[in-house]
Amino acid sequence: MAGRGAERGTVDRILDTAEVLFAQKGFAETSLRAITSKAGVNLAAVNYHFGSKEALIQAVFERFLDPFCARLDGLLTELETNSGSVTLERLLATLSQSALAVQKGEPHRVAIFFRLSGLAYSQAQGHLRRFFREHYGEVFRRFLEQLALAVPEVPPMEMFWRVHFALGATIFTLSGMDPLRAICRSDFAVEVLPQQVEERLLAFLAGGIRAQLPAS
Repeated sequence: MAGRGAERGTVDRILDTAEVLFAQKGFAETSLRAITSKAGVNLAAVNYHFGSKEALIQAVFERFLDPFCARLDGLLTELETNSGSVTLERLLATLSQSALAVQKGEPHRVAIFFRLSGLAYSQAQGHLRRFFREHYGEVFRRFLEQLALAVPEVPPMEMFWRVHFALGATIFTLSGMDPLRAICRSDFAVEVLPQQVEERLLAFLAGGIRAQLPAS
């Protein structure tokens, strides 16, 4: 039992270190040597527990996406079971509520999660896209189906772009929540709470997804 506990502690220490360094420096720029040095473990421990850098990156996302998608899956089931028609606002609220599941009592983890999500798009990590599709594709497919039903006037290709515009705004806002709040405090002498930022963001996303189609 003690041995398994020690192994679990080593795994958590590697993952805690890796997620912070990946978020700060990027995937390609962060070496396994940098992770092992900061985590206080040797390279053999990383190879033993994960096998490769790609597997370590996937494990970092798994810690965030397992609780996120489990919560989202449950909320989608509730919406589909208890509601005749699901609104756009309720769907967006399910995403916001699901993001809380990654915090584990540490609000800064949401910022790390969205920083890493942005890197998954901006850096060449084909293995991550395959990993997301294989492990979490079904729950996101269900979400997109409900989204199409909630806003039937938006054609599929237009919805593709709007979902990605919305994702970009969400990543930028939630990964930089504290700096944005500090700028607002400095420029307007107003203290905006994180919940108020999220409410503004959700209203903005709903408006963007529903926006009038371009004339072209």
